This record gives sequence, C-alpha cells and structure tokens, in this order.
Amino acid sequence: MNRAAPMKQRSVPLSIIPRDDQPDGFIDLDRLFAAVVRRARLVLGFVVLFIMLGAAYLLFTTPLYTSMTSILLDDDLSKYAEEERTPTNSQLLDNQIASAVEILKSGELALRVVDTLKLSENETILNPPRSPVAIVMGWVKSAADVFSSGPAVSEEAARNGRRLKAAALLQQALNVERVSRSSVVALAYRSSDPQLAATVTRAYADAYLTDQLNANFEATERATVWLQERLDDLRQRSQTAALEVERFRSEKGLTAARGELMSEQQLSDLNSQLIVAQADTASASARYNQYKSIVDQGPEGAVNNATISPKEGDNSVIKELRNRYLTIGKREREVSENFGEDHPQAVSLRGEREDIARQIYQELKQLTASYRNEYEVARSREASLRESIEGITGKNSDASQSLVQLRGLEQKAAALKSLYESYLGRYEQATQQRSFPIAKARVISEAGVPVGPSSPKKTMTLALSAVLGLLVGGAYAAFLEFRERTFRLEGDVRSALGHRSLGYLPLVGSRHKKATELVRARFGSDRPPHEAEETSLPFPRLSRLVVDAPRSAFAETFRNAKLACDHMLPGNESRVIAIASALPDEGKSVVAANFAALLAASGKRTLLIDADIRKPGLTRLITPAPRGGLVEVLTGEATWPAGIKVDQRSKLAILPAGGGTSNERRHQSNELLASPAMAGLIENARNSFDYVVVDLAALAPVVDAKAFAPLADGVLFVVEWGRTPTRLVRDLLNSEPQIDAKVLGVILNKTDMKELQKYSDFDGAEKYRHRYGKYYIEPDVPEARYTAA
Repeated sequence: MNRAAPMKQRSVPLSIIPRDDQPDGFIDLDRLFAAVVRRARLVLGFVVLFIMLGAAYLLFTTPLYTSMTSILLDDDLSKYAEEERTPTNSQLLDNQIASAVEILKSGELALRVVDTLKLSENETILNPPRSPVAIVMGWVKSAADVFSSGPAVSEEAARNGRRLKAAALLQQALNVERVSRSSVVALAYRSSDPQLAATVTRAYADAYLTDQLNANFEATERATVWLQERLDDLRQRSQTAALEVERFRSEKGLTAARGELMSEQQLSDLNSQLIVAQADTASASARYNQYKSIVDQGPEGAVNNATISPKEGDNSVIKELRNRYLTIGKREREVSENFGEDHPQAVSLRGEREDIARQIYQELKQLTASYRNEYEVARSREASLRESIEGITGKNSDASQSLVQLRGLEQKAAALKSLYESYLGRYEQATQQRSFPIAKARVISEAGVPVGPSSPKKTMTLALSAVLGLLVGGAYAAFLEFRERTFRLEGDVRSALGHRSLGYLPLVGSRHKKATELVRARFGSDRPPHEAEETSLPFPRLSRLVVDAPRSAFAETFRNAKLACDHMLPGNESRVIAIASALPDEGKSVVAANFAALLAASGKRTLLIDADIRKPGLTRLITPAPRGGLVEVLTGEATWPAGIKVDQRSKLAILPAGGGTSNERRHQSNELLASPAMAGLIENARNSFDYVVVDLAALAPVVDAKAFAPLADGVLFVVEWGRTPTRLVRDLLNSEPQIDAKVLGVILNKTDMKELQKYSDFDGAEKYRHRYGKYYIEPDVPEARYTAA
C-alpha cells in the first residue's frame, strides 16, 4: 500500500501581502463610528439606568425653596452728611463689595438673625427633612451614641448649642454673591418651608443694614472718645509751650514790637540814618571843596568861576553882584572903545568893577566858611551814628543765640497749636457724624415668598443623569473596546496570524432551537462542563447540520474549507486533515463532524477519528456508548475496522476515542498518538479512505495535538468568535512551527451573525452579508439514525 507523500507546501503567508485597507489618518473614523454603533445599546442601557436613578433621586429628595433679595452698596447715600468724600477706584470698590459679601456670610450676622427670629427653637431649621440615606446614617449614629456615655449637659449649654447649630445651618443654606460687575449683592436662602425662606432672607437684609448703622455709630463713638483724650493732651501741651516761649523771651530781654525785637528795630533805624548821614557828608564835602578851590584862585579867578559854576552856592547877593559886574564890564568896554581907556568914565567904571569883584570874592569866602562848618557837622553826625551802631551791634550779637532758642520754642508752640486745631475740627466732625442715621446700603429687591421649589430641578437633574449615564456608558464601552483582544473579523485572522480565513460558522438561528441548544450545550463555554456531560443527543443530529442545510452559510464555510484543502494539497490521493483549536469548548468537534459529513456527502470516502482521548466529545454523543475505539486499536486490544461506526445516510465512518473510563490510558494519550501503532493506523486509513478527519485535543492545555502533528497533511484551526484571544493563538502557533506550517486556514466558529456586521467597517464584506440571503437557506435538523459497522 503506497500513499502519496503529504504535501508540505503552503501558499504565500497573508501577512506579507500588502493591504490597502489601512487607515491613512491617525484616527480611523469608520472603525470609530462602527464602535459607536456596536456599543449603542450598552450606552443606551447606562443612560436609562442613570435616568432611573435620577428619577429615584427626585422622588425621595425633599424640595427646597429659595428666597432672594438684592442689596445695593451706594456711597452716594451719605454724600449730604459727609463734608469730604473719599475718592474711590475700581479696586477699592471691589474690596468694599467683597467685604460686604463676607460680612453677610459671617457667623456674627447669622447669630443675630437667629436671635431676632428665635430660630434656636425652630424645628424646621434644627431638624430639616432628610433623604433616606441621611435617615439611615442618623440611625447608625444614634445607635453608636447609645453605647457612648458622656458628661451631662446643662440647660444653658444646650441652649447655646442649639443657637450655634441654627447659625451654622443658616450659613450652610445661605448664598451670597456679587451681581456681575455692579455694586449689587444678591442674598438667597434655601429652606424646605417657603415662608421661612422669605422671613430669613428679609431678616438677613435688615440685620445687615442695622449692622452697618451700628458699625458706623460704634466707629464714630470710639473715634470721639479717642479724639477727646488727644484734645485734652494737646491743649495742655500747647499751653505749656506758649508759656515757655513768653518766659524765655522775658528772661533774655527779647522785647518785641510789631513782631520784631527792639534791638533789631533800633539797628535797622540807625543803619538807615547812617546811610543818610553819609550822603549828607559827601554832599557837604563836595560843596566845600568846590568853593575852596574857587577862593584859592584869587579874586579874579573867583569872579570868573562864580559866573561859570554857580550851582547850589549861588545866592541872590552873588547873582546881583555878578550881574552888576557883567553890566559895568560891558559899559567899560564900550567907553574904552569910544573914548579910550584913559577916559575918566572908563577909569571910574574900571574901579567900580574891581570893587564889585572884591565884594564877590568876600561873599565867596564867607560861603566857603559856611560850607566848611556844614561839612564838619555832617562828619560829626556820621561818626556818632557809627558809634551807636557799633554799640547796638555788640548787644544784638549776644541776643542772637537766645533768639535761635526762642525760634525753636515758638515753632514747637505753633506746631502743637496747629495739631490741636486739626484734632479739634475732627472731633467736632466725629461728634456730628455720630448721630447720622444713614447706612451706605439699601435694599432694592424685597424678598418674596417663593411659589415653586428651586431644587431639585427636575429637567436639569434628568438631563444631567442622562449625560452622566452617557459618559459612564461611553467610558465603559471604550473600556470594552480597548480590551477587545479576540477574533471578530476575517481581517483579524490575516493580520494577527498571517493565515487564510476560511469563513464564519454562524450560530443556528432561533427557528432551530434544538440544534442551537445542542451546539451550545456540547461545545459552548457559557454552560458548566458537568451540564454538558449530562446532555445526551444523537450523533447524526450533530453531524448533519451541514448535510441537512446544504445551501446555508454554515455549509458554505465548510465548502470553502474543503476547497482550501484541495488547492493546498493537490498531489495527495488521500488527505489527513486535523481539526485543532487553542482552547477547549471552542466547538472544534462540531466542526470536525460537519466537515467530515460534508466530505462524505460529496461522495468521498471519509473517516472521522475522535483523537481527543482525554475529553472525547464526539464519542460521548454516540448512543449506545461504544465499547471500543481508538485507544483499543492503538493498544492492540482490537482491530481498527471493528471499532468503526457508519452513518447510513451520509456514509460517514466514525472511529470513537474508546478507552472506557481508564484515567491511565487518558493520561498516556500523547504517547498513544505518537506511537507507531498510530502511524500504522493512519497509513491503513489512507489506503481505505479519501479523507481522514482527526478531531484533536486543544493545543494549549495538552500536548496531544503536537504529538499527532507529524502525521497530518494539513490542519484546520478553529477559533471561537469573540472569545478566543488573538495573542494566545499567535503565541501557540509561533511556538509550534510544525503545526503552524500545516495550517490550511482558520475557521471562526460560533459567530453571532447579527453582531458580526457591527464590527466591520462600512465598506467591509461583513456589512453586506444580509444580502447573501438569496443564496442561503437556514438549516432544519431532522431526526436521524446511525448503524455500527
């Protein structure tokens, strides 16, 4: 018996084939939108859940009512009472408004409102309605307080505690803020009682205005008392300084007149007189020297000079004599010219002229002597004044030092006097302002009784609940997307493993509930193993899903697998195809049974071997349970044709796992599969069958598949859609190159076809699978019988 050598050739790995479906940009918008559509129901569920939580919150939350008033901070209200207004800028105005806000929030103002309205006895304030959670927490706290004992509290302490508690609760429910950039402060108070909210808000506004008036009165009162003390002190010090000035002036003899010392006035007068005396002396000296020079020239020269420069020395006598002298001289010249110089009249006139000249000379000598006396008198007066000035100057120099001290004392007295007058003015102003009943604020919006609750806001709460649900649902959906590491599309197989994808094996629809239950119960991971083991269904029903629905998508995937086997193993007359998976319960036994049934139904002699000795899923479905099988054949206890069972309808031959319940044989399964007996069995099967389909154990938990790998011509690898991790399969195949080299393709089993298109891009093939319906007919699984060969 010769068999064709198994072909080890494979097509070019798909991982090295260039792909044109990679996104060009950083974000693949198609896949992003597909993820949004895929998780829309999940996100919608979170939105509905949070809306329900919001509705529950609205149902159990106590409604609160808010009353608001507006207070205007206006400095113009006191402009008629203040003499001078302090200039304000924007920064100062902001500080004033911020201070007003803090005053309204202060505990002192809250205590004043509590005392005014007697809120320390108001149960609405002290014990407001609470939510169910707060009630439960209160019960827990009360239970804890039962076991804790403390000192007894006096009535006064309890009353003060209620007062402080009411003030603290008022502050918690109070909201104060500035209105935009204006000088208006909005004050709002929340309470479960609308009437109480309006009353407390009005009381706060009144308390603030009263506080402003009291603050102004107390400030001016304190300023008045302080100014009064300062005035008494300054008055005494000013009087003492003035008395000290007068006493010092009296002791030093610093007599003053018209604001100046007497010695200074005398010295000033003498200096003025000295200047006048010096001028008189100079004038008298000039006159004396002038006339003395004239007299020294003799009578003739004196007469000529007297006629030339009379000035102040001329008098009526000299003027008359000079005129006579000139007249006689004129007549004497006329007589001399007419009658000669010897004429008696000329001689007489000449003698008369000389006599007049002597008279003029004598008059000038007398005037010179007079000017000399006048000069001497001026000199004596000047000398006397100099002596007086020198005497007074000597005395004044002694008083200069005392005068400096006097000036210091006078300055001190003047400063104290000015300071006293300033403080006196401020004292009078503070005294007047103390009685001004004007506050720099007024209420511009009276607090009214609210007609509707301010919180909770139903529309906003539900909207926020929906938004929060959307965010949480979106975050959870994103988390699920980011942790998605399973096979969803055929492209995932190509990109992660580099192998050909042979297609999807869908879950059977709701019309075929029995078949669906069979698949999930036997090979699904959503049911415990003990439940699967207890299920007993006929084997033909399991293996004929592909035969009974030849035009279904289920059968089309197996045809694609058969075609891949024929193309990739063209020279083999008999082909050994192993069915493997990475993990248990991925449905590889169903794949093996239906693949073998398809081959048998196509007229090929086909043998299905259940080589999963440790977990023989196919064998357990056969009823009645076979007595022998693969294990007995490999151990020599039976011949291999004796253990084969044949389905009369599909002509499929089946070799069960056998081995009974012997754990020892199961644990030796890898040695049995790698034994020469197994090689001989496969060699004999090649001679008798066209296809040998071997259902192997899962690759990850046991080594049975690795032991059988050398005997297989090709491997059909089964992965569960949406459950098997891509990294696990990739690592297993990379660590087993012998199996990886024989993989003919990968089948995506248990695919939810309705969910499949949600994982595809908008131009992907999976989006158009709903249009394949004209070619497919859903399977209808009938009852079937099998016979043992």
